[in-house]
Amino acid sequence: MSAETPKPQVDASGPHPARVYDWLLGGEDHYPVDALLGMQLPEVAKISARQNRAFMHRASVWLAGQGVDQFLDIGTGIPTAPNLHQVVQEINPSARIVYTDNDPIVLRQAEALLHSTVEGRTDYIEADVREPRAILERAGRHLDFDRPVGLSLIALMHLIPDSDDATDPYVIVRTLLDALAPGSYLMLSHATSDFQQEGETSVTHAYATGGIPFRSGTRAEVERFFGGLELVEPPGLVRVDQWWLPGLAMPPEESGGPVPVYGGVARVLTR
Repeated sequence: MSAETPKPQVDASGPHPARVYDWLLGGEDHYPVDALLGMQLPEVAKISARQNRAFMHRASVWLAGQGVDQFLDIGTGIPTAPNLHQVVQEINPSARIVYTDNDPIVLRQAEALLHSTVEGRTDYIEADVREPRAILERAGRHLDFDRPVGLSLIALMHLIPDSDDATDPYVIVRTLLDALAPGSYLMLSHATSDFQQEGETSVTHAYATGGIPFRSGTRAEVERFFGGLELVEPPGLVRVDQWWLPGLAMPPEESGGPVPVYGGVARVLTR
């Protein structure tokens, strides 16, 4: 694996979404400040993290099965096996994956753990999704944007405040999609308040106390990210624990009510 030069400083003064997510999944790559925030979240947050991760696995398997052999994974998070490249390279060993995150600790973990197959390639770039053109420019050194790419935005866009045009989540996603060749796919999941309003309110409050923006969306608001694309139907845009196609592993069973996260996969039709 190759990597670009990371920023040397890791900020542990406040919680970071990737490290909180690691705590929710039972990982060990976080700081006490991340665990403290995690403990303020309701139990459904842990269930959602597990189901969201399983959705990513199933969707990645399906995309690799469709012949997609290039992936841009933005908001990578702390490596928790199996990671995206391990899933797709088991199907296509020559697949190429570019991981992107804005936390140096994620970069360090990626360098240590995200090893490609001999035939394929796994690269990492440290960048912020709020600067999509910079991501595209740097990812273009490793991926061929004239061929289909699988764009992965898993549990990321609900962490982006839509305060102005420069950071509007829909503008960010459209900028990324406009660079992709027809036949590319968007794989996206997003928190929702459609099922557990009280739980989502407590999640939003907990993240706010840690200085992390969190904005859940209705089904219609999440569906906007897929505007102009062809959703894979069935299953369409559904809760992540309901996203399934024949030939894939069944979603894990969890108690605790509806999982408040929507997920979907959609095909890019035109550039």
